[in-house]
Amino acid sequence: MKTLKRTTTALWLGTLGLTTASAVAHAEDWKFGVNAGVASVPRYSGSDQRAVMPILGAEVVSPYGIFLNTEQGLGWGNKWGDLSFSTWVGPSESRHDKNRMGQGSKRLKGMGDIKTRAQYGAHLGYDLGPFELGATVTHAVKKNSNRDTGRAYSQLELSVGTNLYKGSYGSLDASVNTLFGNADYMQTWYGVSSTQAANSRFGAYNAKGGLVSSGADLTWSLPLNEQTKLSTQLSMDYLGKKAADSPLVDRRLQTVLSTQIEYSF
Repeated sequence: MKTLKRTTTALWLGTLGLTTASAVAHAEDWKFGVNAGVASVPRYSGSDQRAVMPILGAEVVSPYGIFLNTEQGLGWGNKWGDLSFSTWVGPSESRHDKNRMGQGSKRLKGMGDIKTRAQYGAHLGYDLGPFELGATVTHAVKKNSNRDTGRAYSQLELSVGTNLYKGSYGSLDASVNTLFGNADYMQTWYGVSSTQAANSRFGAYNAKGGLVSSGADLTWSLPLNEQTKLSTQLSMDYLGKKAADSPLVDRRLQTVLSTQIEYSF
């Protein structure tokens, strides 16, 4: 499920610039930030139902590149010229088979919950003139719970971003991305086991690994003062055939619209 994945991976915005903090910074360069806003999201990846949910986040980054934030968790990042790298450990996404705080849906009744579990991630970025290339790998471990229907799974996201405008009206950035998942990822988020089929309205579906989705993001940021900015983001993801063929999927095009205020100090 793509952040939507951004839970629903996208969604929880907040800390994109933190993971490139330089290890040679001085001790007084500790950075702190908080963000709050609201987002309109699908209830789960592939849903045609929507919900409005709050965005609340916090972040801290040390002068040595160690960071802690509500989006990724605890990690370390650094930058060497045009090359940047970060790695972290934090909570994975989850899904409920009932309506719960803007996530999950009662349409999934009988599918069981996909529980939050530990997730490891790494990001490699390269600044290529007007474009920024990125590759992000994450792996979520198996949760030891009989009530958890999720498997241990891995995913890979490739992205290309660029700045379209920067001036008196703020900054407009755009990116395109492609998400791939292994068989366990696809089965966790889009598959229906024989047990789930017997307990729900859906027929059994064995999801194969491969392309999950292709998408694009458009982000407008407007500085309000030296410490505060207003950001609005539109994310669009088009599910690949292996995901779209799932009986869980009612809508192939998934969109997330969010607005938030970020304050750093």
